Parts: sequence; structure tokens; C-alpha cells
Amino acid sequence: MWGLPPSDTVLHLLSLVALAAQAMTAALAAGRRSMDWVGVSLLGCVTALGGGTIRDVVLGHYPLPWVENPSYLAITAIAAFATVLIARTVHRLTLAFLVLDAIGLVVFTMAGCDVAWQMNEPLPIVIVSGMITGCAGGVLRDILCNDVPLLFRSELYASVSVVTGLFYATAFGLKLNDELWTALTFVLGLSFRLLAIRYKWEMPKFVFDADKK
Repeated sequence: MWGLPPSDTVLHLLSLVALAAQAMTAALAAGRRSMDWVGVSLLGCVTALGGGTIRDVVLGHYPLPWVENPSYLAITAIAAFATVLIARTVHRLTLAFLVLDAIGLVVFTMAGCDVAWQMNEPLPIVIVSGMITGCAGGVLRDILCNDVPLLFRSELYASVSVVTGLFYATAFGLKLNDELWTALTFVLGLSFRLLAIRYKWEMPKFVFDADKK
């Protein structure tokens, strides 16, 4: 199987940032739905940890990260509550939401790829594992908020996850430093997602209207 960079300090630190970022997107989404503080906290945990939980259940990878490290629950809850306190001082919540969501998408994709690689899974499973980890939490957040998930209605989203996973998984042959390669992948994936938002890059849509002849 194609080699992947092993878990490194940069990826670990970015993962902690991504946990907080995804919890913050959940808090912003909860605020738009006027949820109470318990709802904000629960939605933050589901959003930040849901993708990794689904991945590990599918792969049979135990214990689950938040079971092994309960501090992850604390990080997500604190980040969600902090967002409640500062939300009114943020004037461009939509932009903040999209940037934070992009950070979570990219970092969780890399983390998901890393887990599958450590289990000696083949490349297609590595990429799918990254996509599940990166996308599933946001899908759960949007469903619980009764919104159409970003995955299905927005600019390139799952495609960003796939490209990020492929870049992370296949180019290790360049013999770059693990930490440097992780940082480069993060920059690539985040830039790709933000450019897709800025220029509204989208996948072709299937539109079918049975009433039209």
C-alpha cells in the first residue's frame, strides 16, 4: 500500500484546532436555531466527534477517540460555550462559519486517512476513511439543525476532502519531512476549499423536472 506520513506533532495540534473549530461551527448553527446551552454543547460534541466516531465504528477501530481521551469532550464543550460568549462581537458570522468548517474538513480528512493507514487498509479505504471523518460531522450538524447539509448544497466540499486525502496519501514519495508534508497538505486543502467558496466552484447538478416535456 502507498505510504502515508505517520502521526506527527503538527497533525495532532491541527486536530485539536479542528475539534474546536467544528464545535464553534456547531455553536453558530445552534444560535441560528435558538438552541439552549445544553443543545449548543451537545451539537458541538456531535459535530466535532461524529465523523471520527462513524469512521472508527465502520473500520472496527476501538476504543473511540473521545472514550480513550475524554479531554476531547471538554475541548468541544469549551469551544462551543466560548463561541456563545463572543458570537455577538463577530460581525461576519457566515464567513467565520465557513472558514472554521473548512479547517475542520481538511484536518479531519488527514486524521481519518492516518487512522486507516495505521490499520494497513488499501488506498481506496484510506481515502473514504478521510472523507467520512471530514464530512460526516458537518452533515450530522446540519441534519440536527434541520438544514440541507453543506455537503449537498454548497461549493466543492466532498471533492475537497478527496483531493486532500489523495495529496496526503500519495505524494509521500517526495521524501518530505512528515511535519512539513502535513502542513503543506493543510494549506492545499484549506486554500482549495476557500477558493471554491470565493469563486463558487461547484460540481455539475442533476436537475430533473417531470412536468417539463
